[in-house]
Amino acid sequence: MFPLKETVFHHLGRYLLHPSNTVWGMIMRYHNSYLAKSKERIGIQVRIFDWAPISAEKSYEQIVRCTQQELILPGVNLNQSQISLSTSAEATEKTVLLVSLYGEIYERLHNLYFVHPTTTGEMISVYQPSHEEKQQTEKKFHNYKAMAEIWLLSFSDVLVTSAGSTFGYVSYGLAGIKPWYLQSSIKGWNIQNPSCYRAASIDACYHTPPHFNCKTGGKADPRNIVRHVRQCDDYTHSPTVKLFD
Repeated sequence: MFPLKETVFHHLGRYLLHPSNTVWGMIMRYHNSYLAKSKERIGIQVRIFDWAPISAEKSYEQIVRCTQQELILPGVNLNQSQISLSTSAEATEKTVLLVSLYGEIYERLHNLYFVHPTTTGEMISVYQPSHEEKQQTEKKFHNYKAMAEIWLLSFSDVLVTSAGSTFGYVSYGLAGIKPWYLQSSIKGWNIQNPSCYRAASIDACYHTPPHFNCKTGGKADPRNIVRHVRQCDDYTHSPTVKLFD
């Protein structure tokens, strides 16, 4: 049924995970207003964990390093301000959809490309659907917006997500593309160089897999039993699993 093993979540998710009419309306209105006409859509999802704290400023700097070093977004001329809009037919537009609980990262990234021209002549637009500041899973409308933003990210041509984020897993899993993982900063550690790296699989990482052998009825490490199951490449400080081809 699944010749490419790492596509299991992608196919099942798109088949089974259907937004309600309310959520789908939110998705389509935002997509048609801000994303539909873009030549390339770049999704950036940022999650800051208690076990991997990082300031908004450092997170912004990490995103800029990652996206510019990996040629996802162009550099800018910091010594020059935007003085006119290019009307050249060759000018292309990339739209960045930033999804995060925090508004400060968006403000910094938006201002970077609003104030300064790019070195390539490309036009970069940056949008953020919401910034709730904290997770509020007990509120239905908060969850509606979260689901809408997951689906909006899944329309991206390129995705950059926080390592270890289940929100990001579902987004790139639905998209069916390998994301770039932003390195996490464990307490007491600095962000590693490079700032991000490409995922080896499009499958979502399972943080708490069952350690059980169905044949023997005893405990076992699933990474040693099933050929296509291995340790997650973004969440290595505990036993986790995902599918690889």
